[in-house]
Amino acid sequence: MQKRIVLKNCGLIDSKSIDSYLRRGGFAALEKAQKFMTPEQAIEEVSASGLLGRGGAGFPCGLKWKIAREQRSDEKYIICNADEGEVGTFKDRYILENDPFTLIEAIAISGWAIGAGKAFIYLRAEYHRLFDRLLNAINQAGRKGFLNHLDIELREGAGAYMCGEESGLMNSIEGLRGEARYKPPFPPQKGLWGKPTVINNVETLMNIPQIILNGSSWFKAMGTARSKGTKVFSVSGDVEKPGVYELELGSRLSELVCDLASAREIKMVQVGGACGRIIPVELIDTPLAYETVLGSGAVTVFNQTRDVIDVMHRNMKFLAEESCGRCTPCRDGSEAMLEILGRLARGEGAGEDIGALEDLSSVMTLSALCGLGQTAPMPVLDTLKYFRKEYESRVEQSIFLRTIG
Repeated sequence: MQKRIVLKNCGLIDSKSIDSYLRRGGFAALEKAQKFMTPEQAIEEVSASGLLGRGGAGFPCGLKWKIAREQRSDEKYIICNADEGEVGTFKDRYILENDPFTLIEAIAISGWAIGAGKAFIYLRAEYHRLFDRLLNAINQAGRKGFLNHLDIELREGAGAYMCGEESGLMNSIEGLRGEARYKPPFPPQKGLWGKPTVINNVETLMNIPQIILNGSSWFKAMGTARSKGTKVFSVSGDVEKPGVYELELGSRLSELVCDLASAREIKMVQVGGACGRIIPVELIDTPLAYETVLGSGAVTVFNQTRDVIDVMHRNMKFLAEESCGRCTPCRDGSEAMLEILGRLARGEGAGEDIGALEDLSSVMTLSALCGLGQTAPMPVLDTLKYFRKEYESRVEQSIFLRTIG
């Protein structure tokens, strides 16, 4: 059963009119925060709620804000990450299309809380048609006096998957090549142009007004011991009802893909995008939570007709193309894995290929510079765990065909 917190206004307001948003209590959270709370109290409320980042990493939102608030700096920045480039994700697009005003209110609250005077919304290049809608929401909020303390600027990406990673994103805004930075320092300490910077994705920010209005106790009453609140999912693949769904964290994967999206004859489900984990049908009741499996919210269903090795080959082809190339483990490791998976997919596998995939995965996971390289091997490792016989059978067939050929 869906529980709409982030999506509460979607379909119920006119996304082009701030007045329709105000009639549903819009900007009441900003007013409450500025009139009845100190910035420190607002940050503590967000911290106490247990809200974790919804972009995939799951870092505590309130802690980011607290660190940035404590920095002594003449300038601080807020960045809303709307670079939804993960494979299979379209939930942020749905939110931006249907409720841009909640996002603007949340950015206004976060900017006030950490003491930032400038905010950026970094919009995915492929979402260019949403640029004017967001600009309209910003302008209307400004004319109503809700942004007197904060200047919000829209920036468009250039279509790079890597710029969804926070340091690649900051480089892009600064006009540099979109590639990972070494950490520490972390953005709340030293981020955009060397200034304290808080980066939250669209869905994370959409929770902020409701937390301020209803309190942290209300929010953390939903979910599991570690995963509080709800999560918005983009469901696609071999399903009858693809779409955007919002469930309480801890809900079963089967509730999402079977009950809501009407998937049938499931073989496996990838949760979290191109670098997401693979769940075989035998584990379809796995809870959706940070403690188990979650990621960015992309859920792709594969039925029994799908070839596991072909899926992994196409998956790795995307990741190898999108690697920024800065670190050797990701740049060369993804290409090597792609070559091996390509041979297996073409029926040209060798006896050492499976071991080589495992060795490359270990190196990349331990030594890649950013999350892309560290998690790119995860789907391959999962399929080796759950569908190893398919890999072994492919290798055996390849060896047999070479023998008789």
